[in-house]
Amino acid sequence: MQVSQLPASSDSSPRQIPAPEPLVQVTRGAITESRHRGHVVAVEPGGKIVAILGAPETVTFLRSSAKPYQAIPLVASGAADRFGFSEKEIALACASHSGEPIHTEVAASILRKIGLGPEDLKCGTHEPFSPEVALELRDKGKKPHVLQNNCSGKHAGMLALALHLGAPTGSYDQPGNPVQLAIGHTISQFSGVPIEDIAVGIDGCGVPVFGVTVRAMALMYAHLVAPPAEFDESTRAACKRIVAAMTRHPELIGGTTDRLDTEMMRATEGSLVSKVGAEGVYTAGVRPCREWPNGLGLALKIEDGDDHRARPTVVIESLNQLGVLNDESLEAVSRYAFFAVRSRSGEVVGEVRASFKLNRDTSEPRADRGPQAGSPPGVVVATGSNSTTFNRERQ
Repeated sequence: MQVSQLPASSDSSPRQIPAPEPLVQVTRGAITESRHRGHVVAVEPGGKIVAILGAPETVTFLRSSAKPYQAIPLVASGAADRFGFSEKEIALACASHSGEPIHTEVAASILRKIGLGPEDLKCGTHEPFSPEVALELRDKGKKPHVLQNNCSGKHAGMLALALHLGAPTGSYDQPGNPVQLAIGHTISQFSGVPIEDIAVGIDGCGVPVFGVTVRAMALMYAHLVAPPAEFDESTRAACKRIVAAMTRHPELIGGTTDRLDTEMMRATEGSLVSKVGAEGVYTAGVRPCREWPNGLGLALKIEDGDDHRARPTVVIESLNQLGVLNDESLEAVSRYAFFAVRSRSGEVVGEVRASFKLNRDTSEPRADRGPQAGSPPGVVVATGSNSTTFNRERQ
């Protein structure tokens, strides 16, 4: 598996840029001052599109929305059981956590169980997402440590998988390591995209990140909550355990307060798996319910990459239009659905709000190819046409 390279002429033709739809408007007084555009798609496990806006064949990176699938081989291979991982430890392997003590303690526990230490993690350091923890570090004149990195649980899980597979732990983050090859195979299996058509970049934490269509992202989450019968039993069981771990421990996926994933799973009482990705990506899997008896996958991409005012607004509105949120859950996450625009003195002078309606009368576009359950893991990835629509990665 290799990192894809951009052709020199990749940005030369406007025809290569997919057409997004307006999703969020920012008003000041009577004027719409700004708009955020993007793509939204909801897909049933069988691949049928049930709601759409924008261009669902837009290719972008999963970013942290890949984390549950980066953890699938850890569970399906037997590595998690070999090392006696708890449900909380499995949850942290799927997390973009806030770096609070509840997160760092679980990450440290994973490393102890596999006989390695923080120095073996290759995710680097950054200021914790938790404002309280970050402020405490600054007040004490301390630097962030690696366990506070939001990806420390994922990386600890990858180290466990490397040990279980007999792969080199010193290069677990490299595209050619058996750990990353197994993950690439999982992305292909769940997305239905042949592995040679998957774009590969390097994520902010240093491991490979995978580029697929927004539609394929939605299908991945539909398959997570309702895995197809053709998936092998170990993979189906891994889906069940990962969904249970995430929904039972939402505070480990994000944080104790003010994290979209955490609040979405709390508000929906476990009926929804929620996972953000950087650069305006969001994915969710709706477990089978009265409204969606077969389950549902939702994916969206904010074109300009806004993670703060556009993404949560679109998430809430999309799930509401799809009938996933009842009155109580909608109230619980209402603070993410609308943002006031204020003057420096605090006066409300405008608003940030959703301005779209999903198209529910969809005609099925060209189907993605079916799950590649038997695809070999050791293939060169993303040499196909998808590489022309890369987003540039940033830390």
